[in-house]
Amino acid sequence: MKLLFAEDTEDLNRVVKAMFEHAGYSVDAVFDGEAALESVEKNGYDAVILDIMMPKRDGISVLRAMRERNINLPVLLLTAKAEVDDRVDGLNAGADDYLPKPFAMKELLARVNAMTRRRTHYDKKMVQVSNFTLNADTLELKAENTVRLSIKEFELLQLLALNFDKSLETDYILERIWSGEPEADTDTVYLYISYLRRKLSGVAADAKIENVNGTAYCLRKG
Repeated sequence: MKLLFAEDTEDLNRVVKAMFEHAGYSVDAVFDGEAALESVEKNGYDAVILDIMMPKRDGISVLRAMRERNINLPVLLLTAKAEVDDRVDGLNAGADDYLPKPFAMKELLARVNAMTRRRTHYDKKMVQVSNFTLNADTLELKAENTVRLSIKEFELLQLLALNFDKSLETDYILERIWSGEPEADTDTVYLYISYLRRKLSGVAADAKIENVNGTAYCLRKG
């Protein structure tokens, strides 16, 4: 597995690079946003780790540019800001995960391991429900239009689609999609459900995600 790591603090950059290399990853380390964007345009990676606060170009700007150019690599954002709005900005820009600073090295390693493992182990078949399809290779949702999903969005919509017209309890969803992530809670599920509702509407999918009794979600036609 090959990673791109962008972090402008030299000591942290060096330590994280060494940790991932010790774990068996190949790592390209850069120190600013422009260098990060140049690297992902020129080289192939399995995942990208971006610090949000970087010189020349911030991490969210780099992420938006990647998605605009159809660079669909899994991206984890590092941020010293823990406010909900900052997390939402990153997720809306196309991030697959985020980790607030300061963080434990083993947690960063575990998150990247999970992110790259999910990317590798996706079922390659197309999932079709109602008038839309989910493409596991490209993480695309397609109906009358097409939109790319983040890894978490894809996993959640795939879970709902494979259980079409069935109610899934929020605790079950958390266990299946956010297992091993103790900070994830019912608000996390609601946030991603909100993203998926907008994207289903944006592609004109003939399906909607309903809340059931305040404790569960169901994907239904209509």
